Amino acid sequence: MKITQLKTWQVPPRWLFLKIETDEGCYGWGEPVVEGRAATVEAAVHELADYLIGQDPHRIEHLWNTMYRAGFYRGGPILMSAIAGIDQALWDLKGRDLGVPVYQLLGARCATGCACTPGPVAIAPAM
Repeated sequence: MKITQLKTWQVPPRWLFLKIETDEGCYGWGEPVVEGRAATVEAAVHELADYLIGQDPHRIEHLWNTMYRAGFYRGGPILMSAIAGIDQALWDLKGRDLGVPVYQLLGARCATGCACTPGPVAIAPAM
């Protein structure tokens, strides 16, 4: 299985969505965005696409490390958001391909619920 295409969609007012597709018809979704900089992050995603196309999408850690470490400059909100969205899409793709939820790939569910308490907004003042 090889990555064939990265498609992006800007959705007003501030979102960016990414779909990674493979030669076997598998796909995964991610959200690489920095508030107010969707077009800039989109450009970074497409620059990283030059490296990703033709790669095995199941080698997620290898791809992440290469995207992060291969360039002269590392980090920053634009690059890290682009990598994070690609990372999300690759995990989604792998989960879909294997027929399991992503949390199973990451070590399984760790809780069955969440205890919640009301905050000060939820308490009505006495009259």
